[in-house]
Amino acid sequence: MSADLRRIALLQMTTGINPAANAAAMARAAQDAASEGAVMLFTPEMSGLLDRDRARGSRHVVPESESPVLAAVRDAAAKAGIWVHIGSLAVMADGARWANRAFVITPSGEIAARYDKIHMFDVDLATGETWRESSAYQPGEAVVTVECPLGRLGLAICYDVRFPALFEELGRRRCDAIAIPAAFTVPTGRAHWHLMQRARAVEASAFVIAAAQVGRHEDGRETYGHSLVIDPWGEVLLDMGSEAGPQGALGFAEIDLARIAEVRAQVPSLANRRAIPTSAT
Repeated sequence: MSADLRRIALLQMTTGINPAANAAAMARAAQDAASEGAVMLFTPEMSGLLDRDRARGSRHVVPESESPVLAAVRDAAAKAGIWVHIGSLAVMADGARWANRAFVITPSGEIAARYDKIHMFDVDLATGETWRESSAYQPGEAVVTVECPLGRLGLAICYDVRFPALFEELGRRRCDAIAIPAAFTVPTGRAHWHLMQRARAVEASAFVIAAAQVGRHEDGRETYGHSLVIDPWGEVLLDMGSEAGPQGALGFAEIDLARIAEVRAQVPSLANRRAIPTSAT
């Protein structure tokens, strides 16, 4: 294999209301991904628990230091010798609210980075669905990047994808790849998922890795799936469609790091970027 190639794995999940079962699925995926030669595994948003009944789900939302899901995945990463990006877990933050928090775990089981979702999904959909993330979650306040086998990895979560300023900053920081794990609804997924993920890859001239939730969940919601890997030119390298299963579905993609420099040389938008003047009126 070329020195510039990195094999990665994405776990497409139908996360339920039992954190132990979800943790077991992620641990198994870490082992399977490592055995297939992947250097890094990516899981979706809310990998450890997906429960719209907040009273029921709150029993499992604890500080990260007490999270059995996080502990299980850290242990699995160390046993398999693989990097793991946990798309996010619901954890108790400082104060009364929760955080929608992503973690990057090293092959020794250490936490290399944390990112709290910045943008809260507060909306009334035409389907009748109502979501008020801000009623339970406090938004993050920091842009986060971390060095990993893919180079500099930028972190985002789901609804963040709709806010270009975050990705402008990740592009300014010269991220080689950006993780955008998600639990997209079906209507918004059909309309915007592929469009926005490809746009973010092109804007940042970086790989986009978007592990997603899929199918009908125990709490009654339905998510879009279509976990994606997109190259810096906007080409789709992996689309997992609606693949699902009791333990999730595992997909693989080859990341050619040389492609980043090729695209940035051909379309040097990061180098050509200028500050936009503001109007005095």
